[in-house]
Formats: sequence, structure tokens, C-alpha cells
Amino acid sequence: MVNLLISQLRTLKGLEVGMAALAWLLIPLVAAIGAGLWGSWANRSRKVRGDGPELIGYARFCEAMERPRSGS
Repeated sequence: MVNLLISQLRTLKGLEVGMAALAWLLIPLVAAIGAGLWGSWANRSRKVRGDGPELIGYARFCEAMERPRSGS
């Protein structure tokens, strides 16, 4: 397949070769723009959550561990 592409580039002359190279360079550019748009879309609904719920849970855990054991 690569040989086929190289042989086609040899037959093209002047501006056509440059345009073919630009067309191949546009593929990663379009992919990068698409990835950036997808990343911003995927991150749109994330809400910043503080440490409040985690600290409350940790405080409850500490209280439970400090209580004397009952029963056995």
C-alpha cells in the first residue's frame, strides 16, 4: 500500500503533490480539534465537590472507633 502511495506521488506534479501532503496533514489536525471538543463536552457537567461529605464521614468513623465495645 505504501508503494502504491509513493508511486502515485511520483506521477503527480507541482501543486498536486503539495496539496496531497496538506490533505494528509489535515487528518491529525481535524482529529486534535475533535478530541478537544469532545474533551470539553465530556467535562461540561462535572461539579466541584468540596471535602465536606468526606470529612463528615471521617468524623463519624472516628467517633465509632472511640466508643467502647459493648456486648462480648
